[in-house]
Amino acid sequence: MKNIRFWLIAGFIFTAVFGTFSHFFYGWSNENPLIGLISPVNESTWEHMKLVFPPVLLWSLLLPPHLSDESPSLRPALLFGGLLGTFAVPVLFYTYSGVLGRNVTWVDILIFFISTAITFFCALKLQNSAKIYEKRTAIYFLTVLFLALFFLFTFLPPDIGLFAIP
Repeated sequence: MKNIRFWLIAGFIFTAVFGTFSHFFYGWSNENPLIGLISPVNESTWEHMKLVFPPVLLWSLLLPPHLSDESPSLRPALLFGGLLGTFAVPVLFYTYSGVLGRNVTWVDILIFFISTAITFFCALKLQNSAKIYEKRTAIYFLTVLFLALFFLFTFLPPDIGLFAIP
């Protein structure tokens, strides 16, 4: 358990740092479309969901294989937490900005860190869950689906508010 907790704390730090820097990757890369697949290409809420999702997915792939022996549910729990944290971004953003009638930059930044914390807290709490392990195929499917949607909607966004620049 102590070893898993270390990897989850390290994952939180990795996601917080990678996600923060990824906000700038697209611009730094001279708008390279490949970089745009994993980092925000504009200020829309959808694109800001990429601050959480790709780093968590990458971290789940970097976890040492022996952790799955210790906790078979760890990877699916982390990916489920990643989906939950990713969805927390628009939920929190639209809730507070709807109440205030505007958005505030420091609150937007805080939402990223709260969403990242939700991700890893969820992973910590569910890493021994038999139900998460049983649902791993669905979690893997949703993760791949969401990755495909990020790729597709980066350059072909639907004409709805989630994809609009606030």
